[in-house]
Amino acid sequence: MADFLPLSHLTRSCRTTAEPSDAAATGSAHARPGAGSDKLARLLLRKVGQAIADFSMIADGDRIMVCVSGGKDSYALLDLLVRLQRRAPVRFEMVAVNVDQGWPGYRTDLIAAHLAGIGVPHRMVADDFASVVEANVPAGKTPCSLCSRLRRGLLYNLAVELGCHKIALGHHSDDLIETLVLNLFYSGKLASMPAVLHSDDGRNTVIRPLCYVPEQLLVEYAAEQRFPLVSCGCPACGLPDQKRQVIKSLLQQIEAQEPGVKQNMLAALRNVKVSHLLDPGVARR
Repeated sequence: MADFLPLSHLTRSCRTTAEPSDAAATGSAHARPGAGSDKLARLLLRKVGQAIADFSMIADGDRIMVCVSGGKDSYALLDLLVRLQRRAPVRFEMVAVNVDQGWPGYRTDLIAAHLAGIGVPHRMVADDFASVVEANVPAGKTPCSLCSRLRRGLLYNLAVELGCHKIALGHHSDDLIETLVLNLFYSGKLASMPAVLHSDDGRNTVIRPLCYVPEQLLVEYAAEQRFPLVSCGCPACGLPDQKRQVIKSLLQQIEAQEPGVKQNMLAALRNVKVSHLLDPGVARR
């Protein structure tokens, strides 16, 4: 951990939330990287390491901003990257970032305490996305798209401010599969989430080291590590009639009837036959 940039060196032009005075004491109650069963950790590390190698996600000297929401996926992402940092053949730094979007009941104190407890430099940022959403999203519509755009803009600018070359997000293989089906069913396109995404202006690179990891493994890992899970507070989060939740439920039903279907769908994302599709632009190349 001594190679990390000290927290006191981070610039603070964004409005930030104060860390609770007992953060370190509270954080000490949470499991540190290395606690719990190593068997599952080794499996996850293999999958994450393979993804990083396949897509050249991390290079020597990188400074990575790891986005931590308080959910199982982002906690696991940070934990696994800390473990990898200790053994990786390249040297890289990390800073964890949490964004309070302004929804009531969002326990940023628990997140800050966990980050302080494991000794990771971190920034707690607060903004009022909730008011923007309430003023601009019609009744009955979900705010997910607007929230995503607001959050992306904040994170992209913050990464530049913190001198971070990469932004690490906690999307797992189920997220990629669900996005593939969502685009197929509702947008009329074949697309998922890329493992590595370069922003249009060239300032930012987003990486998804968990892209080979099934969600169920992260559920088990979060339970093993006793992460202090925090709900985002958004009233629309996880509603069963949301399109993503409908697709998630559909895929779970299919998987229950035909085990291995989701793994095959992930494999399909790595085995694309563009010549067998109907895109005229591809055919003319």
